[in-house]
Amino acid sequence: MHPKPAATYEEVYSSFRWDIPERYNIAADVCDRHAATQPDALALIFEAADGQVTRYSFRDMQRLANRAANLLAGIGIAKGDRVGILLGQGPETAAAHLACWKLGAISVPLYTLFEMDALRFRLGDCGAKALLTDRANYSKIVPIRDQLPDLGTVLLTDGAESGADDFHMLLERARDSFATIDTDKEEPAFLIYTSGTTGQPKGALHAHRGFCGQVPGFDVLTDFFGQDGDIMWSPADWAWIAGLMDVLMPAWRHGKPVLAFRTAGRFDPEAAMAMMARHEVRNALLVPTMLKLMRQVPNPPKTMLRSLFSGGESVGADTLAWAEERFGIKVGEGYGQTECNMCMGHLPKLMDPHYGSLGRVTPGHVMGIVDDEGNELPAGEEGHIAFARPDPVMLLEYWNNPQATAEKYAGDWLLTGDRGVKDEDGFTWFVGRTDDVITSSGYRIGPGEIEDCLLGHPAVRLAAVVGVPDPVRTESIKAFVVPADGHAGSDELVEELRAHVRARLARHEVPRAIEFIAEIPVTASGKVIRRELRERELAHSIE
Repeated sequence: MHPKPAATYEEVYSSFRWDIPERYNIAADVCDRHAATQPDALALIFEAADGQVTRYSFRDMQRLANRAANLLAGIGIAKGDRVGILLGQGPETAAAHLACWKLGAISVPLYTLFEMDALRFRLGDCGAKALLTDRANYSKIVPIRDQLPDLGTVLLTDGAESGADDFHMLLERARDSFATIDTDKEEPAFLIYTSGTTGQPKGALHAHRGFCGQVPGFDVLTDFFGQDGDIMWSPADWAWIAGLMDVLMPAWRHGKPVLAFRTAGRFDPEAAMAMMARHEVRNALLVPTMLKLMRQVPNPPKTMLRSLFSGGESVGADTLAWAEERFGIKVGEGYGQTECNMCMGHLPKLMDPHYGSLGRVTPGHVMGIVDDEGNELPAGEEGHIAFARPDPVMLLEYWNNPQATAEKYAGDWLLTGDRGVKDEDGFTWFVGRTDDVITSSGYRIGPGEIEDCLLGHPAVRLAAVVGVPDPVRTESIKAFVVPADGHAGSDELVEELRAHVRARLARHEVPRAIEFIAEIPVTASGKVIRRELRERELAHSIE
């Protein structure tokens, strides 16, 4: 399952072979196995909000998960049942996922910043029978509880409330031994809801083998994780596939520790850099927005990173250069989505760098650029970025949505929803989301390059670029800019930023309009929600 280290990308890719047992369970692989062979090995370092640090071995995590599995079984959770997990990073969160998989149940991670409507839809759509959360988040459940007829039990990690039981009190009564059930690799294990670019979010249902499919990409993006001293951390919440399956579980498969820190709200770059230094983090996943904010931290502490990778959006040449100078390592860029993750990457240590590209397909996967019917296109032609099935990393289906599942594929190609071009060297270049591509005066323009250029200006903290309706050009380019500290939006700055882009990119990529705003809408994983900005512009145009 792990690619073999080699000097070149070609050697690593060509030598890899899948080796996933027919009978496979994630919990048995990432926890039980280590609890049996290296029970005292460090699995989790948890720093609470008050600064208290607790360390858990693999045997500790197994006992915690076993108690949780017995507790869930005792309240009637059985194979195939869905269990919501509405918590941030922490031992209870990890143990709850393991417990579900040990039982054959399906874990449903939920982001703590979701409000009532988002939680009502997800818990109701999947028919969750139980929910593990805390008092703060339970307050969002109380008003919608009567709209969730399947939700029989709510467990709280910080004491009982009316209609909710004390998780830790019940845990103490449960046995710490549990025989993980024997599951087929195709049986469902976890259900993660996508952010939902159109309509309601869709639940991507993954099998146990879905985790295995992410491991090769993780290995190459972390410069072959599992070396002595490796400690993994990311601010990416474990409610998302990036945090759960690109950080926590693959690190545990290697038998190495993960740092957990429960936080909510906006990313704090100074706290993040202090955290990495304090706990001697060696490996990290930091999305582009995080890196761009870290870039602005004055006098940051010295870190000990051995590997660093990013993803979600293009990092940009300027930020990549800064990160390499700051951390002393080359940054890998991963590509994927909830439905089909860690399938491509830009790996500057393994391949001739093509900065700005998405890189090449990671070991075990097959990638192509295809048209709407699923016909593979030659190098140089723009089309859908797609991956060939069968592939262990791919979702089983969208929960209760066979139409969306069918529309996800064109023939045997899974369509990512992104458009790109593959060059003669096999590198893929991102153009934009299918609904983010700007068509202006005959040009098809991706927003990422313009955004990165704007971020290179000292007066810009964050930027997002969208296409807005234009009767002459079809669309014109508009940039939304959050000024950096010490700077304010002005007509003079607008012209300065337009000149900045014009001097670095191309005339047709210069924003015709620039608006200064206090905050840019982003998803929990740090991706810019350009759709919200486009919708706002459309609403203004018809007022």
